[in-house]
Amino acid sequence: HVQLVESGGGLAQPVGSLRLSCSASGIMIGYYSMGWYRQGPGKQRELVASITPDRRSRYADYVKCRFTISRYHAKNSASLQMNSLKPEDTAIYFCNAEGPLTRQSYWGQGTQVTVSS
Repeated sequence: HVQLVESGGGLAQPVGSLRLSCSASGIMIGYYSMGWYRQGPGKQRELVASITPDRRSRYADYVKCRFTISRYHAKNSASLQMNSLKPEDTAIYFCNAEGPLTRQSYWGQGTQVTVSS
């Protein structure tokens, strides 16, 4: 049984910071590409950032230089450090793990991030 559990969401002010964490069980994330997605109100789910098992990361243009994705294999977890938050970052953020061969994807339940003054 695979579980991804996000934590760290909440309310932040513009220009503030939050750190999201994704803890995995049932898989060893060292074999998976990890990603953070988000879905804002009335919007489709979109990729925010991803990181390969060998720690090659990619970011959506709108979060470059503000967000940092990391992975911690010893803890079987991944994170998303979010700095310089903007109201448009408000969304439910989902953790994703994708298998390297089968492309099997696993999803967390999401954590709400609200950026508002």
